[in-house]
Amino acid sequence: MSSRKFITPLFPIALFSFLVFCSSRRQGNEPELMGRILEQLRVHHYQPVKLNDEFSGKIYSNFLDKLDGDKRFFIQADIKKLEPFRNQLDDQLQRGSYAFMDSAWSLFDRRMNQLEKHYQQVLAKPFDFQGNEVWDYDEENPKYAKDEKEQLEFWRKSLKFSVLERYYRKTEQQNEARKRNDSAFKELSADTLEARSRAEVLKSTNDWFKRFRRMSRKDKVSFYINAITEIYDPHTNFFPPAEKQNFDIGMSGRLEGIGATLVERDGFIKVERIVPGSASYKQGELKAGDLIIKVGQAAAEPVDVVGMDLDDAIMLIRGKKGTEVRLTVRKPDGTTKVIPIVRDVVVIEEGYAKSAITQYQGKKFGLINLPSFYADMNERGGRSAAGDVRQELIKLREENVQGLVLDLRNNGGGSLRDAVEMAGLFFRTGPVVQVRSRDGDVDVLRDYDEQTIWNGPVVVLTNAFSASASEILGAALQDYRRAVIMGSKSTFGKGTVQTFYNLDGAGTDRRSAGMGSVKVTVQKFYRINGGTTQLVGVTPDVIVPDAYDNLEMGEKEQKFAMQYDKIKPADYMQFNDPRMNPAIESARQRLASSAHYAIVKQHAAVLDARRKQVQYPLSYARFAEMETQRTAENRRFNDTAYKTSLSDWNALQADLQAAGGDEAKTAQRKDWIKAYRRDAMLEQAVLLLTDWLP
Repeated sequence: MSSRKFITPLFPIALFSFLVFCSSRRQGNEPELMGRILEQLRVHHYQPVKLNDEFSGKIYSNFLDKLDGDKRFFIQADIKKLEPFRNQLDDQLQRGSYAFMDSAWSLFDRRMNQLEKHYQQVLAKPFDFQGNEVWDYDEENPKYAKDEKEQLEFWRKSLKFSVLERYYRKTEQQNEARKRNDSAFKELSADTLEARSRAEVLKSTNDWFKRFRRMSRKDKVSFYINAITEIYDPHTNFFPPAEKQNFDIGMSGRLEGIGATLVERDGFIKVERIVPGSASYKQGELKAGDLIIKVGQAAAEPVDVVGMDLDDAIMLIRGKKGTEVRLTVRKPDGTTKVIPIVRDVVVIEEGYAKSAITQYQGKKFGLINLPSFYADMNERGGRSAAGDVRQELIKLREENVQGLVLDLRNNGGGSLRDAVEMAGLFFRTGPVVQVRSRDGDVDVLRDYDEQTIWNGPVVVLTNAFSASASEILGAALQDYRRAVIMGSKSTFGKGTVQTFYNLDGAGTDRRSAGMGSVKVTVQKFYRINGGTTQLVGVTPDVIVPDAYDNLEMGEKEQKFAMQYDKIKPADYMQFNDPRMNPAIESARQRLASSAHYAIVKQHAAVLDARRKQVQYPLSYARFAEMETQRTAENRRFNDTAYKTSLSDWNALQADLQAAGGDEAKTAQRKDWIKAYRRDAMLEQAVLLLTDWLP
């Protein structure tokens, strides 16, 4: 499972994500689970596939890529043993058989046992960082080791590189402290620094293997099923019950619980943060840094959660509003305390729309940050992205702002309904997006509300992670020529619609209770101009250079993404603002002559070269030379970090008044703005709006 990142070749980030995703939930009878999923896909998927040998081959390759994409565990002999399954998996699916999955995991476990002994032996002895040894590793195109000898040598070098990296950092920190004459810094010998570096790598590797060991049978089934569903398209996935609940929380921005962010640390559940205004915040005794030892439901016998999977512990702590949970916690001073907390609705404010204001050349400008297109699907009258943006626009209008920036960068989408409704805030009525079903029928989704909330100029900021509903809104405003889109060379390119289907059986069928849900792609988005946003995304009117321009990101990076196509355009009429095009052209010229963005382009070239590196030095001298060069490059780019000429962005007075003197809420309304005060793209947007305004 390739991380596609340079500095962490031993511990792939994607692997950790998959382990977090797969929670140990009861999924019912395995053959029946597989059958129900395949039936839902057959009946509902936009582009159903044939269960044949070609499909079987895709499952075979995708599962092995997901399990060992970096090709660290399997060797060529293992793959040869698994090869007979390549054309059998379509038949296995229809029988509800998991024989291939079981065989692959059995081989994987065997390799883990061998490699666990190997890395422990390797890390038990000091490394020699002299000589000219190198580690060959092509992240973009890894190969299986030809035999066990080659595999063990690969791991030895990989471990050595990880230790060298840490040893170099510690040595540099010590050298810097010596230069500063820092008397508080205790100088250690080179042998001690190397030993500590090995101990850190040993712990990290042990933790990695422990996460594998904790995977239950049901975790492995979930992982295998998702290797199958992804072949239909990347957004068709199986969700065990707990993951569906987490998805709903992300969509609504609210949950019922205690309001604490929890992490797993060395087998303990640790409190990382208390959400302001939550039940824990109001109760006052639970603090960041506390370790949760036991969880009890009111007066019931508490359950020991030490060593428990984080998802399982969270499920015990969450609960309905008004119910009590009793947490036995160990404080940082070593004392133990039982803390009773009455659960309440936790509102995740960071995920909601918020606005700020600034002035430039005698004009006022407003900014709306929208992290996602959230909507509470389970509660009538719950908060929604469109409703909140409407309110933010009204507040900005009352502040007499003349131009608006809508920031959709990193907004991964969400509610289609809210995207349509939000577009209607900027014009009277008309089509917003076309949606095509698997039978070829096309529905044109329109805004019918004749009220326009914002009539002034709009710049929408996007990047490669603006997806789905963000692309619908951006494309509609661009097609109407109602807004200027400004951002990196393209948005994500997700132009499909998904819906959930519950897999649980009706009545009292205990075998199927708690099976979970499957998220299925059922429709495809098309712009009102006829082109789909699928694969190509939305190309901005003003393209802003980005340090990651040379990296493949977005839907086009996915192996099984649906393709681009076109349908008949909808009937719509564009706005005609004679000042828009000159403002766009001026913005393009500013970017072309910008010294800052010239350096951004250089940065992109440097990152691209680093990505293509396939040899890593294992000698201290050569590693230090490489790091010195990289540090100099990074410093050059960091030293040119953008310094805005705008006045500070500030919170709206209406928001500060609404905080009612609550320090936590006041800080919440101010802190998010700080990052914008050095935001080069935001300044370019304001300059464009300045040209656009009369």
